[in-house]
Amino acid sequence: MYTASKESAGDTVDYKKRIVDEELETAMEAFGAVYIKGPKGCGKTTTAKQKAKTVIEFQDEEKREDYIAIANNIPGKLLIGEKPILFDEWQDAPKIWGAIRKDVDDSGLKGQYILTGSSSREVNTPHTGTLRITRLQMYPMSLYESEESNGEVSLSELFNNPDSFDGCKSDMSVDDIIFAICRGGWPESLTGKTDKAKLMIAKDLFKQTYSVDISNIDGVKRNPKWARQILQSYSRNICTTAETKTIYGDVKNSVDVGQTTLFDYISALEKLYIIEDVDAWCPAIRSKTVIRASRKRNLIDPSIAVAAMGLSPEYFNRDYKTLGFLFESLCIRDFKVYSSAQDGYMSYYRDRYGLEADGVLHLNDGRYALIEFKLGQSEVEEGAKHLCKIESLVKEFNKKEKQCPLRLPDLKLVITGTQYGYRRDDGVFVIPIGCLKD
Repeated sequence: MYTASKESAGDTVDYKKRIVDEELETAMEAFGAVYIKGPKGCGKTTTAKQKAKTVIEFQDEEKREDYIAIANNIPGKLLIGEKPILFDEWQDAPKIWGAIRKDVDDSGLKGQYILTGSSSREVNTPHTGTLRITRLQMYPMSLYESEESNGEVSLSELFNNPDSFDGCKSDMSVDDIIFAICRGGWPESLTGKTDKAKLMIAKDLFKQTYSVDISNIDGVKRNPKWARQILQSYSRNICTTAETKTIYGDVKNSVDVGQTTLFDYISALEKLYIIEDVDAWCPAIRSKTVIRASRKRNLIDPSIAVAAMGLSPEYFNRDYKTLGFLFESLCIRDFKVYSSAQDGYMSYYRDRYGLEADGVLHLNDGRYALIEFKLGQSEVEEGAKHLCKIESLVKEFNKKEKQCPLRLPDLKLVITGTQYGYRRDDGVFVIPIGCLKD
């Protein structure tokens, strides 16, 4: 049995605190075991090691054969050790899941085990682990976690005490934002000595996704060329409501792939936590035939899209439109991270009259924020008008439907790539993405 040393568990040198740290602690107080899931390279194992007292790494070549043999024959033996025990790459020994589930049942103790594993391999377990093993979603790093946002504005504080906001100032320039989009929120990318090295991480993740992981996820051999083309099409359509037939037509121009196959590949990329579309918000403020209900195309991190399209930070000096979509993707990622403690989820609103909210952030207590993502100052006015118009539609609806009124938005936000944040006379908060935190 391997008992983790200080280097393997507990405080890791130069560990950047993650917002999920507190969520993991809470989950361990409530459940016997926690399974951390998320895309490859987002820092799952490193985060888990901060809490673990014992670490078992099934990818440790010196001990792998012994671990696998024990897990296949007497998995309960691997549960002996100082708790919490971290099982990294647990999918290599799937029987450990059942052993953990039984031990949690028998002992009734909380916070005993943490599981992490490669998102590129899916394992079907005989038991779901419900109420014994909880699942915790992890994302790439937000700008606050990578220490680029100064965190002057707390999203939770903004919801709780909006009147306390008295302005803010971002330290990030547009060039800083562009580089953050291209580099991504991958912890490993922050350790590079040069910008070129930092940008290589997302490129490698993209390559591994279409060439290896797309087939490893469920053992179905898939064509790397087709997977690459699908990711490239998704990237070109990021943060748009492009229909599946549009993606199909785009891919069909390059490779001979059937529509059923396209759906299969997209499903595999969702299982890899690479594709993560945004659902539409469809309140009853317009006719159902007016509100657009298709999903907005998105990836887990905008750097994957940049890598797929073969772009560099310099490219965006001449393509502001594409940059705007990627900026929106960056903001959606960060809002998911900042609201994760309250089970926040993102949707969007758009209708055939051109009225839109790029994002709608919903919290688990029913509160929500209408959001527009506008990279430059010149777009702020239009974005604010959209949000106020949607709010007025909700008010008009409530006058007619007094029995079942809709909740008014708790916040109206225009998130920008500019320097200064302020509150407008119409109640809209204009906040730079470089000022936000959870």
